Amino acid sequence: MELMGYLASVLIGVSLGLIGGGGSILTVPVLVYLFGIEAVPATGYSLFIVGLTSAIGSGTYFFKHLVNVRTAIVFGIPSIIAVFAARAWIVPAIPDVVLTVGAFALTKRILLMVLFAVLMIAASVSMIRKGTADTAKQSADPKSFRYGLVVLEGTVVGVLTGMVGAGGGFLIIPALVVLGKLPMKEAVGTSLVIIAAKSLLGFIGEIGHQEIDWLFLLQVSAFAIAGTFIGAALSRHISGEKLKPAFGWFVLIIGVYIIVKELWWD
Repeated sequence: MELMGYLASVLIGVSLGLIGGGGSILTVPVLVYLFGIEAVPATGYSLFIVGLTSAIGSGTYFFKHLVNVRTAIVFGIPSIIAVFAARAWIVPAIPDVVLTVGAFALTKRILLMVLFAVLMIAASVSMIRKGTADTAKQSADPKSFRYGLVVLEGTVVGVLTGMVGAGGGFLIIPALVVLGKLPMKEAVGTSLVIIAAKSLLGFIGEIGHQEIDWLFLLQVSAFAIAGTFIGAALSRHISGEKLKPAFGWFVLIIGVYIIVKELWWD
């Protein structure tokens, strides 16, 4: 299972390098089901892996001037604050057993994993549909930049990131295109910067609150980072937009599997 975990870690990076997102949504399931990490620490570990991988992946976008710094700041600051708040107050406040219905007990682990699965299904729908790509055809109009909505979206994404450990690119990119009026490639580059900042800074809050296996984290991150370079190389020959729906169906199947496993198989 460990070998499968490391191979899946490469897939996380390949997805980020090839289609600009999607890979981070696999990180928690890989940590929980293939490496056997408990759900709560897995969401914290995911912040580090996703953050470091996105930071390195965003480098090429910086060199190509495809990062909108103003948008990254407006979206990123409330998102970072929300991540800290979620990890410091919301996650610890969730009781070990949320509720009991007959013989079924909704535990913190089940709640977090099901919430994560719901986000996976939402991500899969955004990848299967062509709506996000179509919005890239909109022209960038600085006058129509919606500061209030961008800040609100950043806060919501930050809370979700803090709770489930996902990068949230599938939520950030549409927001940057529709609300921030960014071209698609610039939205992807800006999204990677935002994901890197809020994930890595959010992970800092984990230090001192749980025992961290740094060697394991760096090993998984190394495989994911290697995957980003593979994905970037493949992107020169394979259209990421054509692969996105197929990857979306894969993520959808994993999301449904998690819900079934957590609610009925355990």
